[in-house]
Amino acid sequence: MNIPQPLAEYDTEYTAPLREELFKTASYLNEEERALLEKACAYAFVAHDGVLRKSGEPYITHPISVTIELAKWGMDVESLCAGLMHDVLEDTEISEQEMAAEFGSTIARMVDGLSKLENLDFKDKTEHFAASFQKLVLAMMRDVRVIIVKLSDRLHNMRTLEGVGKPEKRHKTCRETLDVYAPIALRLGMGKVYRELREISFKNLYPARYQVLCHAVDEFRHTHHHVISKGIAKLQAALDEQKIPAQVIFAPPQYFSVYQKMKKRKVGFDKIKDFLHIHVITESELDCYAALGVLHRVYTPQMGKIKDLIAVPNANNYQSLHTVLKMPYQKQNIELSVQIRTQKMDMVANYGITAISPNSEHYVRTHRWLQSVSDLNESSADAVEFLENMKADLFPVETYVFTPKGEIINIQRGATVVDFAYAVHTTVGNQCVAGRIDGKLVPLRTRLRSGSTVEIITSERALPSPTWLSFVVTAKARSAIRNYMKTVNREDAIEQGGMLLMRTLSSLLSPEVLSSNDVMANYVAKLTANGQSFDDVRYQIGSGQLLPIAVAQEIAELAGASLGEEQKLDTVLIHQHDSVRIRLAQCCRPINGDMVRGVIVAGEGLMVHRDTCPKMLKVSPEQQLDVDWGNVSDSLKTHYEAGVKVQVQDSHGLLAKLSSAISAAGGNIAAVNTLSKAENEQGFMEFLFTVNVNGLTQLHDIMARLQRIKQVYEVVRM
Repeated sequence: MNIPQPLAEYDTEYTAPLREELFKTASYLNEEERALLEKACAYAFVAHDGVLRKSGEPYITHPISVTIELAKWGMDVESLCAGLMHDVLEDTEISEQEMAAEFGSTIARMVDGLSKLENLDFKDKTEHFAASFQKLVLAMMRDVRVIIVKLSDRLHNMRTLEGVGKPEKRHKTCRETLDVYAPIALRLGMGKVYRELREISFKNLYPARYQVLCHAVDEFRHTHHHVISKGIAKLQAALDEQKIPAQVIFAPPQYFSVYQKMKKRKVGFDKIKDFLHIHVITESELDCYAALGVLHRVYTPQMGKIKDLIAVPNANNYQSLHTVLKMPYQKQNIELSVQIRTQKMDMVANYGITAISPNSEHYVRTHRWLQSVSDLNESSADAVEFLENMKADLFPVETYVFTPKGEIINIQRGATVVDFAYAVHTTVGNQCVAGRIDGKLVPLRTRLRSGSTVEIITSERALPSPTWLSFVVTAKARSAIRNYMKTVNREDAIEQGGMLLMRTLSSLLSPEVLSSNDVMANYVAKLTANGQSFDDVRYQIGSGQLLPIAVAQEIAELAGASLGEEQKLDTVLIHQHDSVRIRLAQCCRPINGDMVRGVIVAGEGLMVHRDTCPKMLKVSPEQQLDVDWGNVSDSLKTHYEAGVKVQVQDSHGLLAKLSSAISAAGGNIAAVNTLSKAENEQGFMEFLFTVNVNGLTQLHDIMARLQRIKQVYEVVRM
């Protein structure tokens, strides 16, 4: 390949060697494209001439390094030119029009999209970042290549973060990366970029924790190197014996992933078993499934950990078969998390959208996400709200459901019929009145389960209700409902808010309080003193900005002072209060039948805890609300997640016995994990089951059946 003649006097120490590396990496370009790339390189060199990075290197080394990474991803010449000039408009006096005259409007628009807004007329740095990010995303929606260039830019900045002197600035950059840029990389399927951004952020945010965890993981791998290598060789030999063309690769550790598991499970590193990862790369889909069967014959798979993400890909186009193998070692098991995929799937898993054709089915999924981002932007009040909605949209744990036509829709776990309706289209969401799940008519607040077929029933006369905000979980649904509420006529919102408030007050306050003119007069007087009116409160409720139960609690407090004795809200019935946003606390996971208490949490609504929950015990009695499950109708019956810890004497086939006992009681196993390794010669073990049950009675039945198994020592609800 001929490298074009230089169009600028590049310095020989820094720039010239990097320029040569760039053209070698971008050897796939034709002669005309290489000439354009050299023109952009010289243009950027002259624009940044004399400017140094904090490391002392010429600034031009940064955009060239960014572009080398883009070339490694196989990006086209327009993207490479944008990478070279991505800071020119932001840091120099050159205008977009001048750049367009030299390189065309497409490249100039891409560079403009990558340029931050000037730090003018913004209240603070948060608003400035939000507005600049919104500008970037708007450019991404027009041309997805813009965000790919930005990810390469962020990746190089993170790799050279030690050049940033102030710790607070490094921490801010790392937090932005973890909250925004790493999730975007994952959403675009760029797994390799995603992992590196997270690892660098973790290393800089928590250096001591990073070092300790690195030492622990590396020591485990070193100590068990022989048995792990032997196990991998055994898997490879089994595949070779069956003549399945596949390569078994031991993947590098992901320290931040291990750290997150420790935080989520609230355990030390010694309790984390699933951190060793193996990739099995095959030549075809059929080979993937054949390899899965072979691996399961070599080592026992862990129940509930097998996932087929080839038949049902993630929304970011990631495809693999997942399984966890239990490799015997002394008197315990070493867990191997295995991902089986083809070479093409492996490319997509690592490089995402840069490895797929714009005409492929995979690209359609990315386009669908970009459309949902556009909807979020249109329904957000300002840049800050849009940024918060984007953050929520980037972190969902997904489940999948089917449309009546058989199309797969990936949606956030815990999503309701209304969330699904808005995922289909905003108009469908605004006009939905009910749904059918697997042919059965269900109310709008019904939560979806993976594998279900969902149909939305709409009416042209239907309108969104602020009460939907009490149960929807997706950013798109929340944003669309709030956006609609902002367009509602103020008088209509006041009327609707008044009805919701009176319904809540009449169900939660005593007749004595409701009939007291003094109490309501005191409440109105308090509002007036704060510059508000009663109509303002009713409008906020009717437009979804304020919970009526919060107003009821405030009135109850005023009533206590006015009537001379404490006034408590009546019991809140969990399944019979559409005007109250109710959440079941994840710390204690209450289920129907538990004795429960409630507390209002800002931004969350009414949080329900078991009355023995340590978090609830820390809440002052004055802030606690009486809560009850009420009478749950068939249409509202739901399933709850409960944790059950089982201490056992390990024996052959025991896990199957435990699973059968749970199934016999009608429970569904959502997950199962081994909590501890063998502690003595008898093989003492602990399992943690996450089971779906319809209430406390069924949970007690499950626990009783488990306790009757001979090898079970103790059964405890978590």
